[in-house]
Amino acid sequence: MKNILYITAFSLVLLSCSNVKKQDNIDDLISAKNVKALQEKKTALQSDITKIEEALATLDVKKDEALVSIMTVKDTVFNHYLDIQGSVDTKENILVQPEFSGTLTSLTVKAGDRVAKGQVLGRVDDGGMSQQLANAENQYALAKTTFERQKNLWDKKIGSEIQYLQAQTQMVSAQKGVAQIKAQLAKTVIKAPFTGTIDEVFVEKGQVVAPSPQGLMRIVNLGNMYVSTTIPETYIGKLKVGTVVDVYLTSLGKTYKGKVRQVGNFINPNNRSFGIEVAVPNPDNMLRPNQVAKLKIIDYTNKNAIVVPTNVVQEDGEGNKFIFTVDGSNGKTGTAKKTIVKAGKSSDNVTEILSGISANEIIVTEGVNSISEGMKLNF
Repeated sequence: MKNILYITAFSLVLLSCSNVKKQDNIDDLISAKNVKALQEKKTALQSDITKIEEALATLDVKKDEALVSIMTVKDTVFNHYLDIQGSVDTKENILVQPEFSGTLTSLTVKAGDRVAKGQVLGRVDDGGMSQQLANAENQYALAKTTFERQKNLWDKKIGSEIQYLQAQTQMVSAQKGVAQIKAQLAKTVIKAPFTGTIDEVFVEKGQVVAPSPQGLMRIVNLGNMYVSTTIPETYIGKLKVGTVVDVYLTSLGKTYKGKVRQVGNFINPNNRSFGIEVAVPNPDNMLRPNQVAKLKIIDYTNKNAIVVPTNVVQEDGEGNKFIFTVDGSNGKTGTAKKTIVKAGKSSDNVTEILSGISANEIIVTEGVNSISEGMKLNF
């Protein structure tokens, strides 16, 4: 603006000179050695220059002042987080398989049903084992009766020892035969391995079933959810069982509070990492296996830290970190002061200051790129 005013003044002077040229040409005055006329001309020009300088004093931008925003730093708790991605999972998510091949004679559940541990889900045709069990039980009952009678005789010293032992052996053998058939028959009954929800059913009643990759149905329990991920080995001493973790589910837009429940004891040589599991509550049953989760794990805490917005920390040509503080503040104005600081860790757009400033100091938070040392500040 100052340059514009100077150019304007100079133009006015030229215009003024051109108007006087007809009467009092400066060159003519000099040639005529008209001192009085030259002095009058000089006085007129000096008067114009004085007016221009007065205008500049009131209209020119205050180049040595700046409008900024400030804040007073305080002691606060500073947490640094390790941000990493993981996957939601559950230990109770399985495909139910038949233990016995045959025709599915009964199917008592459908997708979406809640089932309790041990509840019967279906039955497979036993292929005649029920009749075999009845015969085996009859044989066992006969063998038991024979043994009891032989024992009574043996207690009375009647009969031989070999007869007693043979009766005992036959009874035990028949008893084991019954137990074996019962065990095989139990495999024809399909039961829920844990309490949960039937997610999918892949078969129908009357279908011939056998163990397969697909299974009969999927049962899931959403009450024991966790997030699994791998952590760089440099953090192995910073993570412990019980460490609190923020678990953010991108698909839900919600954050859950979890805790580390398991820390791996093996370092993967391929990527130099170890596994962890973070238990996550699921009160509203919104978590699902294989959901993507973002974990924020606290790996450093300072309970009495000085923190500032990360964007106010600058670096000069010598590599020194600095912050502009306010010197001589009266509540509305102050002076900019370049303060060298030692910065620590950064997290969530704030940076810990280890040295250089202390609590209750005033720092510039907005306008830091337009000020310099000693500049007057307005706020």
